[in-house]
Amino acid sequence: MNTSSIYKNYRILVVDDSDFSRSQISELLTSNGFSVCGEAANANEALRLIKEKKPHLVLTDIVMPEMSGIELTEKISTNFQNVGVIMISSLHHEQIVLEAIAAGAVDFINKPINPLQMSEAVEKFLSTLPKE
Repeated sequence: MNTSSIYKNYRILVVDDSDFSRSQISELLTSNGFSVCGEAANANEALRLIKEKKPHLVLTDIVMPEMSGIELTEKISTNFQNVGVIMISSLHHEQIVLEAIAAGAVDFINKPINPLQMSEAVEKFLSTLPKE
């Protein structure tokens, strides 16, 4: 299910306060031909890495200490308009999904992660970007 190399030049940042989830998401992405440019354990670290690494896409959990993924998404939408956000969460109540989309998320993936669903969501967003 490798996306070949067509998306290898697009940078993806993974944000989750769980070490296990971060490594699982990063491994799924890289094994499918995507490039992970960094990982962050919280939203403040993510904002620093966005400035430094200039990712095209951020995959973020919703429930994190200090600042939620929804608040992070709002900050990204305001300050980094060219960066897409896909929310990943075990909270998948309709209201949470609507809040994530309203904050600027381009998609929402439920945990436990379905690798095919995640790959398709990432590919769908990256396919809208200019070729790198």
